[in-house]
Amino acid sequence: MISTITINATDIPDAWFQCVRALCEQGEKYTIHHGSYVGETRLEFDYITVVIERPYDEPYDTMLPEIPAHFNIPDPVAKGYVEQYCPYLLTDHVEPGEQYTYGSRIHDQILFWVDVFRSLPNTNQAVLQVAQPSDHMLTDPPCLRHIDMRVKDGRLIFFPYFRSWDLWGGFPANLAGIAVLQKYMADLIGVKLGPIVAASKGLHIYGYAEELARLRTGR
Repeated sequence: MISTITINATDIPDAWFQCVRALCEQGEKYTIHHGSYVGETRLEFDYITVVIERPYDEPYDTMLPEIPAHFNIPDPVAKGYVEQYCPYLLTDHVEPGEQYTYGSRIHDQILFWVDVFRSLPNTNQAVLQVAQPSDHMLTDPPCLRHIDMRVKDGRLIFFPYFRSWDLWGGFPANLAGIAVLQKYMADLIGVKLGPIVAASKGLHIYGYAEELARLRTGR
């Protein structure tokens, strides 16, 4: 039987903490047979939807969770990381040795949909497609598969979907970068920022981070 869960949060740090706590309580543990970290355990949700009402904030570090000092646990994402991550998402630059970046997959689509939304905001066709049919041949296929979008009540709403998603460090870093992209597009379109409604059938914590998660949440 597949279990589903919905998290309603105010911002990204709130969403992260709620997800970590829920995963420690309700996640299913299994051993990875294929893909990254073969042989490692993973604590995972069957399927989760995370609604974040106010994902964007400035400075960017305020979009990242901070762990109180008395826990003596490092923050899941280092300060200043979002600025480093944004070019990976917003530009088509690919470093030598990289097979792709999210930006290299969606860069041309971003401005196309900005132009559409400016004149034709009521559409269900606006999707930033990250995945490609040939991705099954890659050693590390994209975790982010697409960002569905719509403009509703004068607000740009993002609906990203991740096939696999590391909750401890990847979740806040990815969402902060996606929120910057959302703000960039909303400003170009001339609309307000709406929520992010993220979904995944593979939001997880690896075994090496499970103890940190339980310490942080008291679970």
